[in-house]
Amino acid sequence: MIKGLVLIFLGGGLGSVLRFLISKSLNQSVPYGTFVVNIVGCLLIGMAMGYFLRNQSSHSNVHLLLTAGFCGGFTTFSAFAFENYVFIKNGNLIHFASYALLSLGLGLVAVVCGIFLSKFIPS
Repeated sequence: MIKGLVLIFLGGGLGSVLRFLISKSLNQSVPYGTFVVNIVGCLLIGMAMGYFLRNQSSHSNVHLLLTAGFCGGFTTFSAFAFENYVFIKNGNLIHFASYALLSLGLGLVAVVCGIFLSKFIPS
């Protein structure tokens, strides 16, 4: 258990640093860095999950390092996209549509609410 948490921690740190560097170098008036990170993260988690699903967790430490760790730190959008893929693959189109639309809609509402509520935090 501890070894897995350490691997997630290390992978997450590397993913977060790489996300920061890419975003810092590419984000200007349009968040190209965020877009690139999200799409690359989706590609990476797709490749990793496809491999690990075919090989039945034969490399569980590498699985934790790459998926929950690196991809989780790099972008949670990759996990979100993979979860939606699973809904579609399993024929759960109502779950897919609900999850995707509610995540996007409520996420945006939460950001707006957070910005509003931040006005009440003393400086």
